[in-house]
Formats: sequence, structure tokens, C-alpha cells
Amino acid sequence: MTNTPIRLKPLNDEPRVGLPTSEAAAHLNRKPQTLRIWACYDSGPLVPHRINGRLLWPVQDIKRILGGGERST
Repeated sequence: MTNTPIRLKPLNDEPRVGLPTSEAAAHLNRKPQTLRIWACYDSGPLVPHRINGRLLWPVQDIKRILGGGERST
């Protein structure tokens, strides 16, 4: 298995509402497993949507985290 880097689109140009775990992790400079742990334990700064067993990380929340905002409850 090769470890090819993910080509990221700037978040402001991102047309999708949510990103898969690998892309969200790359934007946040974290490993995908870190985001999975956040989802499992509800312990991270953002909460994913679960669709058919997959995690979808909201682009707006990623922008908020990168902009220094706090988690909304």
C-alpha cells in the first residue's frame, strides 16, 4: 500500500457540505485515526455526521476550528 498525499482543495472553494475522514484529517493536520477516535468517544472539537456507516465531517465546522472558533453545543 502506497502512502500518496491527498490533494486538498481550499476550504473556501469546497462545494461539498462534508468531507470524508481522510480529507478532513489532512485539513486539520491530524491522522485519520484521531478523527475516528473523536467520533467514537465524542471527544473532539467537531462532531461528524454518520451516513451508512461512514463519517462525514462538516466543512463549516472545519473552517470554524481552523479559524480558532470554539465548539458549539
